[in-house]
Amino acid sequence: MTTATATATATAQPTASAASPKVATGRKVHRALDETKPLLRVSDLAVSFDNGGGSGPRIQAVDGVRMCVYPRQTLAVVGESGCGKSVTAMSLLHLIPRPPGRWDRGEAWFHTDDGPRDLLPFAESDIRRIRGNEIAMIFQEPMTSLNPVYTIGDQIIEAILLHQNVSPAEAAEIAVESMNSVRIPDPRPRLKAYPHQFSGGMRQRVMIAMALACQPKLLLADEPTTALDVTVQAQILELLRALQRERQMSIMLITHDLGVVAENADVVCVMYAGRVVEYANVFELFENPMHPYTRGLFASIPRVGEKRERLVTIADVIDNEKNFRTLPGAEKGVRPWWPWHEPPKDLKPKRGPAGDYYLQEVKPDHWVGVWRTEEVKDHESRPPDLSYRIADDPSRA
Repeated sequence: MTTATATATATAQPTASAASPKVATGRKVHRALDETKPLLRVSDLAVSFDNGGGSGPRIQAVDGVRMCVYPRQTLAVVGESGCGKSVTAMSLLHLIPRPPGRWDRGEAWFHTDDGPRDLLPFAESDIRRIRGNEIAMIFQEPMTSLNPVYTIGDQIIEAILLHQNVSPAEAAEIAVESMNSVRIPDPRPRLKAYPHQFSGGMRQRVMIAMALACQPKLLLADEPTTALDVTVQAQILELLRALQRERQMSIMLITHDLGVVAENADVVCVMYAGRVVEYANVFELFENPMHPYTRGLFASIPRVGEKRERLVTIADVIDNEKNFRTLPGAEKGVRPWWPWHEPPKDLKPKRGPAGDYYLQEVKPDHWVGVWRTEEVKDHESRPPDLSYRIADDPSRA
């Protein structure tokens, strides 16, 4: 779209559409979802990258990830930088450059408007119908995600025209509505503004407006409050919660911040080194963390009113051998998986990739990544699947 065209579109007056219904007739309306079934189910996803030289082994960024997201649910994916959170999300929309990236195995079943489909085998033309339309993504850094040479209106309207059968004037109205929904004041004239004319918090709101303009079923929010101050961060997260309630939307929230997780998540998936190490609803995880890495994350958080000479680090917890002997069945050899430990002597790996690892349901609705030792060599827990939503829990809502 040219700048001239976008400007004309952005400045179009509502005269032509005044007689039109409030909702443009060409707008896409997604089919109603069965809230008892997952909207997205990721199974055994593995993604690797060329090591740069081409001669050595590939770098395994994601190795056997499993997770589910239900309608109206927020799944928080937690872990340190490099653990595979963003790679998992970007794989769903085919945003991993190939090469050097490659999907080694796995499935990502998503309930599209045409029914459940595995997204990974999609051709580029097919995934474009999903990307931005049924699944949208907010990237980590709004300062670099917005194109500085196009107006805000150009960038929002482009996505609307791509996915909805509307006229440019109707697209401009939808863009105004979208900006208004994310609390951007005086949105119509600001369609003609450029990204540098917005503050960091307002640019993040623009990113959300772009992502939500086509009413997606699933929003992938990759560190949506990075580089924002605490006050603006709280406003953005509250905005996402409000929009989720209004639109019945699912959210995959990628974050490092356990405080953000506590206030926003229904279910939590903890990742390390490309694998899921713990999976449970948010209350169960905070009240009863079972993998030593998760315990280390909680132990390293400073607490108001508690004086310490030195903060506990994750290494302090991980390096304590007794923390790996606390799972149910530990006396029989059930041991949390950890890539920097020597494998147990009774390891009985399955043939094939990630055969030494197993995501076990150690108690009802609570999964922990463990070594596939003699004790669990023939176990096959059900995949992580939790339909829990705080909004539907009278005791917690």
